[in-house]
Amino acid sequence: MTSTSAPQSNKHKLPSLLDALIPIFALVLMLASAVYLYSSDSSYGANQIALIMAACIALVIGVKNGYSWKEMEAGIVKSVGVSTGALLILFAVGSLIGTWILAGTVPTMIYYGMLVLNPEYFYAASCLLCAVVALSIGSSWTVAGTLGIALVGVAAAMGLSVEITAGAIISGAYFGDKMSPMSDTTNLAPAVAGTDIFSHIRHMVWTTVPSIIIAMICFLILGFTSEASGQAGDLQLTMDLLQTQFNPGVHLLLPLLVVLVLAYKKMPAFPTVILGTIAGAACAALFQFDSIIAFVNDDSLPPIVAMVKGIWTAMFNGYVANTGDEVLDSLLSRGGMSQMTNTVWLILCAMAFGGIMEVTGLLKRILQSILGLVTSSGSLIITTLATCIGANLITADQFIAIILPGRMLKVEYTKRGLAAVNLSRALEDSATITSPLVPWNTCGAYMASTLGVATIAYLPYAFFNLVCPLVSGTYAYFNFKIEKLEDMPDLEEVSA
Repeated sequence: MTSTSAPQSNKHKLPSLLDALIPIFALVLMLASAVYLYSSDSSYGANQIALIMAACIALVIGVKNGYSWKEMEAGIVKSVGVSTGALLILFAVGSLIGTWILAGTVPTMIYYGMLVLNPEYFYAASCLLCAVVALSIGSSWTVAGTLGIALVGVAAAMGLSVEITAGAIISGAYFGDKMSPMSDTTNLAPAVAGTDIFSHIRHMVWTTVPSIIIAMICFLILGFTSEASGQAGDLQLTMDLLQTQFNPGVHLLLPLLVVLVLAYKKMPAFPTVILGTIAGAACAALFQFDSIIAFVNDDSLPPIVAMVKGIWTAMFNGYVANTGDEVLDSLLSRGGMSQMTNTVWLILCAMAFGGIMEVTGLLKRILQSILGLVTSSGSLIITTLATCIGANLITADQFIAIILPGRMLKVEYTKRGLAAVNLSRALEDSATITSPLVPWNTCGAYMASTLGVATIAYLPYAFFNLVCPLVSGTYAYFNFKIEKLEDMPDLEEVSA
């Protein structure tokens, strides 16, 4: 991924720090107002307007500094292009959820989850399960889109907090993603910093493991101090309805197995999700024929045609449950590409704002000013953490939040005699970890729409994502586990 910044020409005036900060302050003010007025619904239109208005302010400043509309438009197009892969995955996940519910895959996961998961250990167990799977396949998005939706369903059926559950899912998924050598970000960060992946992972252990331990303790405390509101009779009723509607069985977990195997084999996310959707459609056709006919509810159609229509509808418009139980119906009425359009709208607006900020040099101006605050090795690492979090907020994409600060700060690390693993770890401890905590970031928008829990609602419970940057900053402040260049083995020796 390359920077979208346009090269400076004689007609371009260098932006002042005030120029760069005006759109940021305006955006913060508008987003705060949106949250105040609309609460957790702010991402359903209010945040989008705030981002577009802030982009317009940045555009005016760009014109003042000599940038033409064509130049800024090119920056927007390039920035939006960066998010195209994420948007395709979002639409594909919408179809996957719809077909997996229709096939009985999600209901089966909920059914077995209610059988084996104890409410007292549920949050911690959810975090651990997601961590193990994400570590093995290297994808937090895949874990959230498969196990995550089932665990949220189990929590709701048991009367547990879906917000805490979403925080546990994201904590575990991002721990596994961060520590997996198969993860995109775990490969990108050392590549940007100039080190090898295994030295990078070893160095991350010092901040990542204490952070996940703290998170697990928090989830255990919440589990033992919270009471599940679901009564035994209600839970049994839910399980009976699942049994009647979908006839849960291990064979219905085949689509999940397909996705996990493909992810483990490092197939790209989009085709993996599409093939998982096709597997779900096949399972629905083979094992849920009667349920599909009931879902379509159109006696004028021949059964085979009705089956095709049911699967097709689940792909683009999701599944609508009609079990007679309000809680279960709300759990299973989900999915479809159409349900992802609001999230896509949010991401497009965020990327447009980030594209203008970058192409007009406003983002670079902010980063340069931040670099001027560096006075020591520890402050450099803390500055890196803050810069990457800020980039997540401004550019709305974790990959850009890794690449831009990484490239700009790399030389400073070398000047101060710091090994590249310090930079790569700081990039991951901030850019990767905090991306799902930003509602308009591609990761935050994905998690909210996939899990059905607003970013603002799960944010306080994403303990791992909140603690890890703090642990990393504390290490930097006390100069603990900071590698010097002379302490590191030669890269050729490492690869040998």
